[in-house]
Amino acid sequence: MNDAAAPLLGAPGAEVALGVARSALGRRWIWRQGDARTGLGIAQRLALPELVGRLLAARGVGVEAAADFLEPTLRALMPDPSTLRDMDAAASRLADAAQAGEQVVVFGDYDVDGACSGALTVRFLRELGARVVHYVPDRIAEGYGPNAKAIASLCDRGATLIVTVDCGIAAEVALEAARGRADVVILDHHKAEGPVPRVRAAVNPNRLDCTSGLGMLCAAGVAFLAAVATVRELRRRGAFATRPEPRLLELLDLVALATVCDVMPLTGLNRALVAQGLKVMARRGRAGIAALLEVALAKDAPSAHTLGFLLGPRINASGRIDESDLGLRLLLEDDPLEARAMAERLDAVNKRRQEVEADVLTAAMAEAERQASHGHPVLLVVGEGWHPGVVGIVAGRMKEKYNRPACVAGLNNGLAKGSGRSVAGVDLGAAVIAARQAGLLETGGGHAMAAGFSFLAAQEGEFHAFLDERLAHAAELPGAADLPVEGSIAVSGATVEVASQIARLAPFGAGNEEPIFVLSRARVVRADRVGKEGGTIRAFLEGEGGSGRLKAICFRAKEGPLASALLGGGILHLAGHLRAESWNDSVTASFHVVDAAPVP
Repeated sequence: MNDAAAPLLGAPGAEVALGVARSALGRRWIWRQGDARTGLGIAQRLALPELVGRLLAARGVGVEAAADFLEPTLRALMPDPSTLRDMDAAASRLADAAQAGEQVVVFGDYDVDGACSGALTVRFLRELGARVVHYVPDRIAEGYGPNAKAIASLCDRGATLIVTVDCGIAAEVALEAARGRADVVILDHHKAEGPVPRVRAAVNPNRLDCTSGLGMLCAAGVAFLAAVATVRELRRRGAFATRPEPRLLELLDLVALATVCDVMPLTGLNRALVAQGLKVMARRGRAGIAALLEVALAKDAPSAHTLGFLLGPRINASGRIDESDLGLRLLLEDDPLEARAMAERLDAVNKRRQEVEADVLTAAMAEAERQASHGHPVLLVVGEGWHPGVVGIVAGRMKEKYNRPACVAGLNNGLAKGSGRSVAGVDLGAAVIAARQAGLLETGGGHAMAAGFSFLAAQEGEFHAFLDERLAHAAELPGAADLPVEGSIAVSGATVEVASQIARLAPFGAGNEEPIFVLSRARVVRADRVGKEGGTIRAFLEGEGGSGRLKAICFRAKEGPLASALLGGGILHLAGHLRAESWNDSVTASFHVVDAAPVP
């Protein structure tokens, strides 16, 4: 890449990028700073383009860690599972169940992490010889996590071991129904509060007395480490003298899917789990995932974007508004024809979920606008009859628009059930737990960025006031979050070569966000709406003086100032992702627009 085509990276000491203090979406663009000397050192040590070294340095990656970041392997990053509190006890009990061929129930959750950790654990234990069934509670009738009635029923049906995945750490009362009848092993990752349930083993990197430092794992990651520990225990017992060991690496596609969809940071161990899991998924050996990729029209090698935006929503949709265990059953299905039928059903359910979500979103945004204008640090919107399966998605959209914690709840028969999403630096989960402990909620829990809760209709005002007071510092946040950009590129410099260099930092996601660059002074030659609903804009760009041509695309642009800016044409600064994309055996550069600003 010659110097003329090289991106102009953010200059030390600079803050506002290209003078954009308020973009079309009301955001200030700021340079994302990294230590230039560290970036140069990385580039020289690993013989990389300086652009890659600078991008790594901006993510806090040092010279010594850069090689493992670019080529993450489990060999280099895998911890000893025994560092997790209770892991050895869990592995021993799981090994006992496998060797004795016990009746095991895997009790899961209805989201992607619950489906993946459930499928992983069911498959693993069945391969070892245990008799395994699964149970996922109905979202409407039973709510989240174990309940005493379900636990007692499972014991009545002969379960001698119940393994809870992606739930259980806060279910001490419900799990008492198994005492003296079945052992319980918890494999969870949610924030623990108070005493840990009295069970055979409670493995959770986020329990207060766990010093593993693995709190960034999702439940599927915890389940995978439990599988590793169990195989190690069975190996110690000589159990594989007459039978092959399970191929644990083949389970990593499930771990990758859950890690991305649960928005876990893609750094360290998680980065290795996702990178290796994507390789497994690319082989399309799991019938359920292969069918879902086909239904989603995902023909290229899967990426983190594929997992988060194509597969995840479809698996989640069933748990939100249909059969709670359909996603899990898809991941357990080995027959391609059956898997295809399930995948098509999930796709249809997801379309229905989008319709339900759109109705709730319109009403919720109107109330959110009123609350934001009155200065509420936290937005809490409640609607009669709103489906509890979509309130979390709507809360996420509100959080994105107003840059503050947002909670949305559906009210049915005097009880509001809802979900909340937060912004960096504002611990919503802790506030919700505190509200429950103060007697304002019927149920409540979560982590820093997300929470779930329920309350009686009469408690709405008091709960909202509690959140506003507890999280008052959120009022100091700007109305729209700053947009960190890595550098500026001319249209003529937005090449396949540059895009391929950027892609070396993939997989992208939480903790390793895909770099955002600014196309400076790009002329929108033509812009059209595409797609069934016209919510996507495709544009063709030209550089200054007619130098260079580039295709651009902008999703979720059915209306609003960003859509108006693109359709209005003219010369703009455009912020977005530069990607190299394959089509009909050719590779071209494409720019995915996330924001725009007029050129002064």
